[in-house]
Amino acid sequence: MSDETQLDEPRQVDAALPDGGAPAARRREAGGGARREAGGWKAARWVRRAIQIAFLVFFVYLLFAALQRRAAFPLADVFFRFDPLAAFSTMLAARQWIAHLGLAVVTVVSALVLGRVWCGWVCPLGTLLGWFRFRVARRLTPRVPPRLRGVKYVLLGVIAVMAALGSMTLLILDPIALLTRTATTSLIPGFDYVVGAVEAAFVYWGPTSGAVTWIEDHFRGTVLPVYQPHYAQGVAIFLVFLAVVLLNVFAEQFWCRYLCPLGALLGLVAKVQVLRPLVGDGCNGCNGCVRACRVGAIEPAAARAGADAGGRGEAAAARARVVTSECTMCLDCLVVCPEREAMSFGPALKPGPWAEYDPGRRQFLAAAAIGVGTVALLGTSVARAIKSPGLIRPPGAQDEGAFLSRCLRCSECMKVCPTSGLQPSLGQAGLEALWTPVLASRLGYCDYSCTACGHVCPSGAIPKLGLEDKRTRVLGVAVIDRNRCLPWASNTPCIVCQEMCPISDKAIVLSGRHLITRPDGTQDYLARPNVVPARCIGCGICEYKCPLEGTSAIVVLPSNPSLAVGGAPDGSAYPEG
Repeated sequence: MSDETQLDEPRQVDAALPDGGAPAARRREAGGGARREAGGWKAARWVRRAIQIAFLVFFVYLLFAALQRRAAFPLADVFFRFDPLAAFSTMLAARQWIAHLGLAVVTVVSALVLGRVWCGWVCPLGTLLGWFRFRVARRLTPRVPPRLRGVKYVLLGVIAVMAALGSMTLLILDPIALLTRTATTSLIPGFDYVVGAVEAAFVYWGPTSGAVTWIEDHFRGTVLPVYQPHYAQGVAIFLVFLAVVLLNVFAEQFWCRYLCPLGALLGLVAKVQVLRPLVGDGCNGCNGCVRACRVGAIEPAAARAGADAGGRGEAAAARARVVTSECTMCLDCLVVCPEREAMSFGPALKPGPWAEYDPGRRQFLAAAAIGVGTVALLGTSVARAIKSPGLIRPPGAQDEGAFLSRCLRCSECMKVCPTSGLQPSLGQAGLEALWTPVLASRLGYCDYSCTACGHVCPSGAIPKLGLEDKRTRVLGVAVIDRNRCLPWASNTPCIVCQEMCPISDKAIVLSGRHLITRPDGTQDYLARPNVVPARCIGCGICEYKCPLEGTSAIVVLPSNPSLAVGGAPDGSAYPEG
């Protein structure tokens, strides 16, 4: 069903309106106003839809343009540069101005002029949620209490307080980060898996084998990842996104109405929106605009008549009212309004109306208490006190406190990692570091020729490093488990780790000529690998390439090099023999 048809039909939510949702024609007849032509606003609405689609396509393009690249794509993080929630939270937590995120000021200025135009025209998550619509929502929306809209302001306050205390944990709720993280860890890997399964089914069938080869030649490495990505938290992250979508069952764009902290921030700015939809004297209370608004940003006229008539005059109270902090500038109200002088779009000097769910002193105190309490609990967790042996950060991000005060949990670095070695963390550093990147060397290594993660990080949590500088940054140290290593434990020749080590002087050396007796009685000399801790940078390729199933016989630990098995206290090479 088209949007035009839906906007002209009475919806089931009309039953919740005080006038009972009487037919618009009857109310127009009572008001006696002239019919209003909406052709221009219909065209403007089509322009808005085209812009929405264009930004969504651009967002998807950026996902694939920066996928598994050793050289960073310069615009990979452009949506985060305009994201004021990500920008101001990072600056607050880092206690400094971050020029790379300065374009967020443009979004704030646009909100001052045009309100939440970012939400209604630009945000890719908002666009997607506008497309996931459920008929049952028309019946359930009136049952959702309006005060629930205040939740997003509380979340915004909690994020601000936690950021002021140096914690960015709740930036997982930033809409751009949420969608990017879901696409990186769930949607793209799932898509690539399906493509691979279809190709495997048809590659050996004559009529389609050529098509499979053509797809691989033209799309593998450009649209499709070079290697099948694997992410440990992919299912959990997808379920969070699915929950956000399914909340639309209770109200259209439920996330945007009730939960989005970025929407709350822009809504506060939109209180003083300069250009806005205006309700004039020609409004006869038909509430057509109320039914058309998909985010419930217009209060019904008759619902306010009893409460406002005494203070504002009966004529003013009989009009519908646009709450600018909730309006996403979709233009639907201007399209459906039937009266010539009922609705217009123009300048207004007075601030937008204050609603019952807008933040007040109680909400601020609640947000402050929740934020302080959350930071305190996270800071006293066991994971904070005991460093996890699996906690290896990307190159240059070894200062854990500084890293956590900047990381947006956006997964941009994971998306660009050519080996999928960067994974969203779960328990390695506790909930405080939830979904921040850690290097899981058994799944992928830190490529010796890659610097992309630092160049796509929007907040600078991972610093931009030149290739030569990056190659000197120590992530950890490799440790050989001699109880599992084939040459050490079973006298089986294996030099994979030594061959794979990318360091020019080799951080893994073959030492000694150990005389061994084979099961058939023959004897031979066997060289065994040893780590030179002073040379090892912890890239993890040795762990990744180790031929043993399951846990590797050589693992990278973020510990002091002197703790390496067999290492000398001064970090010198293992003795031979």
